[in-house]
Amino acid sequence: MLNLQTKKQKFYEPLSLESGRMLLEYKLAYETYGTLNADKNNVIVVCHALTGSHHAAGKYKNDDKSGWWDGLIGKNKAIDTDKFYVICVSILGSCYGSTSPLSIDKSTGKQYRLNFPVLAISDVVKAQMRLFKHLGINQAHAVIGGSLGGMQALCFAIEFADFAKNVIILASTYQTKPWAIAFNKIGIEAIKNDPEFKNGEYNEHEILKNGLKGMAYGRMAGHISFLSPDSMDKKFGRNYVKTDGLYELFGRFSVDTYLQYNSINFTKRFDPLSYLYITKMMNIFDCTRHYDSLEDALSPIKAKLTLIAFSSDLLFPPSCMQQMQESLLKLGKNSKFILIDSDYGHDAFLVEIDKFQNHVREALNE
Repeated sequence: MLNLQTKKQKFYEPLSLESGRMLLEYKLAYETYGTLNADKNNVIVVCHALTGSHHAAGKYKNDDKSGWWDGLIGKNKAIDTDKFYVICVSILGSCYGSTSPLSIDKSTGKQYRLNFPVLAISDVVKAQMRLFKHLGINQAHAVIGGSLGGMQALCFAIEFADFAKNVIILASTYQTKPWAIAFNKIGIEAIKNDPEFKNGEYNEHEILKNGLKGMAYGRMAGHISFLSPDSMDKKFGRNYVKTDGLYELFGRFSVDTYLQYNSINFTKRFDPLSYLYITKMMNIFDCTRHYDSLEDALSPIKAKLTLIAFSSDLLFPPSCMQQMQESLLKLGKNSKFILIDSDYGHDAFLVEIDKFQNHVREALNE
């Protein structure tokens, strides 16, 4: 059974951050599925992507929308909740219940806003490890994540090498490349230069009600990087809005309306400051930063790694994880690289579950 439970945990012990700053206290929102066994060794940690949340599976009461990886997590699914105890944590900086830029800074009594510290992937993973320790979980059967979640999974494998027996990384990279940083730059500048952003002092309730145009424009760029030319062709073609004239200057194609609709709706459910901070977290991710080479960075790994890439991923091309696999093989590490034939683009790890679910199931059951 799914046994969905949503929880929060507050920590009063300061968290030292990679930047040199610290959070005096913080809270983490998380969700669990399945049942923890007596030995507490049937745990699977699921790490979410940039705009994801702890709600990875199932539905809330009176809510029609399922969790973002519902097709993968549940009874008799690849991550079988009859067998495993699954935990998904909203990362620090997220606007879905964990400590974020809109949280109260204990030292000032005011919201952090732009005084919130810049976070690294290492920071959010360290915070999660404190949660697991609090829950009495010393080892996980597996950690799995896609995109930014894959960065977290890799960080678990390197920095907490004894924690997980298996690490599964999808549609991700060992460092964020200039192509992805360039797409993110559009979103960052669009938000910063929107007059309604007010240098981070906007009314968050008004933003949730009306959205933020600058953030919507940036999200359009993001959507383009999440898809691929082939998937856009199949999804939209050159279809034109029937009520718009072809020779109207601002007449729209179907792809125009898709970008407009999704980007505006996104700004009504995701906070602009959280978007800026998590995008920064993604941009600065580089597992080799404190090492001499990629091989050197991967050398602490003890877990079995399963690397799943998607052939049409423009944001984090398969070559990123192929490089990882080559380094892991040179080091004699237990690893497997799988290239999924897909024309969907980066978001295939969220959408085309049927193409990779058996690989996840095999990795977890070996």
